[in-house]
Amino acid sequence: MKINFAPMAIPLHRRLQTAMVLQWVFTFLGLAPTCIFLFFYLMFTRYWLLSVLYAVWWYFDYDTPARGGNRSPFLCSLKVWEYMRDYFPIKLVKTADLDPRHNYILGFHPHGVLVAGAFTNFCTYSTGFRQLFPGITSYLLMLPLWFRAPFFRDYIMCGGLIPSDKESATYPLCKKKGGNAIVIAVGGAPEALDAHPGTFNVLLAHKKGFIKMAMEYGAHLVPVFSFGENEVYDQVENPRGTWLRWLQENLQKIMGVSLPLFHARGIFQYSFGLMPYRKPINTVVGRPIKVEKKAKPTAEELDALHQLYMDELSNLFEEHKGNYGVDKDTHLNFV
Repeated sequence: MKINFAPMAIPLHRRLQTAMVLQWVFTFLGLAPTCIFLFFYLMFTRYWLLSVLYAVWWYFDYDTPARGGNRSPFLCSLKVWEYMRDYFPIKLVKTADLDPRHNYILGFHPHGVLVAGAFTNFCTYSTGFRQLFPGITSYLLMLPLWFRAPFFRDYIMCGGLIPSDKESATYPLCKKKGGNAIVIAVGGAPEALDAHPGTFNVLLAHKKGFIKMAMEYGAHLVPVFSFGENEVYDQVENPRGTWLRWLQENLQKIMGVSLPLFHARGIFQYSFGLMPYRKPINTVVGRPIKVEKKAKPTAEELDALHQLYMDELSNLFEEHKGNYGVDKDTHLNFV
């Protein structure tokens, strides 16, 4: 295989962009196990007191992820996130206002491999979320297991991430003053296995949990489609029915996380590696769907709202696909 090396004369700002994305990739692929190892390693060194003090802190702070986390505006607004934004680049597109007197559930589609669009748009301030939607605070949901990693849990909470279990997800929706929006990558880990370039498979046909949550808490639903999310990584072909897909799906059931075999480019060469491609991601936030609060919705009401949500997501895709290079004959495939 011929290796295509990066040129030596690369502007500093592009090197900084690469460094920030490398940090982000490491955060989601390697930082959690590194933090777990460090926690236990310190206990067998002269710095053991650090692990003990953290364990005490963890005991008293255990419920914080389920109570809205601990967002740090300072961390979210650091200029370094702009380098990550410009690497792809990533853009947040607004189609309608969100009234800060209400709470919202933003359904993010598709998941992609590492949800680059969701993290950059809703966990950092680099794409202007606060200016586009004044008075709205976003919370991105993440698998609860990541909040069991010492040190790592505190870092991700600073970015506005909270666990995806029901207790944690509904906490912001219980605030009667409004102005809160939880962001759910509805397809979750299983959808990452379908994140192939040029595909528009959306794992939604049987996903009704977030619909029920919206009705129980009277949170308005907002469809979000991230054009280009599936383009930043290649993935080993794994059609349904193959042994690889069977293995991946069963490992996902056991471990709770999916294991897509993805690849793209490297740091100093463009032929292979785990760095994403520099391809644009345009995250379009759709119009809110008004939802009336109902503690015990019927199956028919859930089905009707679920269908309405799918229709609105499909309409959002159709209205904007031409702006982002998607063929006019391409449509969403609900799985």
